[in-house]
Amino acid sequence: MPQPAITSGFDVATKTNHQNFYSLKVGLFGIGLEAYWAQFEGLQARLEGYLHELEEKMRRPAIEIVNLGMIDTPEKALIAGHQFRQADVDLIFLYVTTYALSSTVLPVVRRAKVPVVVLNLTPEPAIDYQWFNSLRDRTRMTGEWLAYCSACPVPEIASVFKRSSIPFYQITGMLRNDPLAWNEIDEWVDAARVANILAHNRLGVMGNYYGGMLDIYSNLTLHSSVFGGHIEMIEVDQLSALRKDVTDEEIRERVTLFSETFAIQDDCTAPELERAARTSIALDRLVQVLDLGSLAYYYKGTGNPWNEDTMSSVILGNSLLTARGIPVAGEYEVKNVQAMKIMDSFGVGGSFTEYYAMDFADEVVLMGHDGPGHIAIAEGKTKVRPLYVYHGKVGNGLSVEMSVKHGPVTLLSVVETVDGKIQLLTAEAESVAGPILEIGNTNSRYRFSIGARRFVEDWNSHGPAHHCAVGVGHIASKLRKLGALLNVEVVQVC
Repeated sequence: MPQPAITSGFDVATKTNHQNFYSLKVGLFGIGLEAYWAQFEGLQARLEGYLHELEEKMRRPAIEIVNLGMIDTPEKALIAGHQFRQADVDLIFLYVTTYALSSTVLPVVRRAKVPVVVLNLTPEPAIDYQWFNSLRDRTRMTGEWLAYCSACPVPEIASVFKRSSIPFYQITGMLRNDPLAWNEIDEWVDAARVANILAHNRLGVMGNYYGGMLDIYSNLTLHSSVFGGHIEMIEVDQLSALRKDVTDEEIRERVTLFSETFAIQDDCTAPELERAARTSIALDRLVQVLDLGSLAYYYKGTGNPWNEDTMSSVILGNSLLTARGIPVAGEYEVKNVQAMKIMDSFGVGGSFTEYYAMDFADEVVLMGHDGPGHIAIAEGKTKVRPLYVYHGKVGNGLSVEMSVKHGPVTLLSVVETVDGKIQLLTAEAESVAGPILEIGNTNSRYRFSIGARRFVEDWNSHGPAHHCAVGVGHIASKLRKLGALLNVEVVQVC
């Protein structure tokens, strides 16, 4: 299903400065049997032409394709393994053009040590049997058949991979005019790109956990091991110090940006908008100084007027950051900011959310959260409302009220399991129109194919934290591929 475009002013392929230096590198090679080339005139050139065609169709912005050409001997395979490793490829596509020995494959993949997708793609839907049988030249007929027999060596390759404990994935179809096969290729490339973003992401954690929420406490070492990247510990004092250097002119400019971006309600006062503007500019500087790609935060600031003023005025600035591709999660929810980063890197948003209420009359689940939202995926313009109390938290200030765009959505939770592993829990649903709670929070109405009651029970049965991320479009198939690349289990509820 085509995914809705997010026009939030950021490029999903180039998120932050540090990631520009580590664009995705995709390895590609074809396989054949050297003995065929002298026997069947034109076969080698024809198959190499298919490989070139595949490379051209696989090209994407900000993605480098390392094509080592046709590998047709064990000697070339050994060299290719070193070349892929030296090129630092993230993923390899193995294009099976015709029959080839598994000895031309194993040395490549064994040395490279990255995930492998086997492309079993014929050039056309079928051989023209009448034309083929009219050739009468048995040698020419065999050469023609060999150009179509990509399926032949795949069991041999699969057997060797299995016996070598090498994970592999398959795409079977046609090189041309096959949307199903090319959608699979696109999804693997997209999943590898997201894994690459996570591997180079700098996640900031500022403040401390919301006391007593035992479900959100996270194993930071586990996250570093599974997702890669770096976790930067940040003092709230650093953000408060940055606020002091913001000028009046900068505040005026940011208030103007707020007015252009949000639907500011009449009861929002100028002092509160200016306070939020000051903090928003400081947040931008913090992100720039520390080169952050995501942020999880929570802090009361009780007894410290500067920190309390800072932390009670972050919502608008954090919403702007989230829309720019730097997701921000409240309550120090590391697991959920990882889920938000995944969704955002796929280009579908990723807003912080939790259960708000059950609506059995309309068979929907209301979900939302206080604090920042992903305003780039809002249904209409996001409203800004003053809150005279942050429920369950210290202070007061401005907050955002939005619903996620109506249409298909995907929920994602990063789960830490009892056996110390990461699991991705996902569900596909629909964001539907209807009344919401106009309380200055993000909240939406979601309808699930299995019904509200069963969804809630099935989702809860896997033991996620009470937060999750929501993005527009149905992308569970991409999440399954990302899970395969990260070697984590993916559970889809619906």
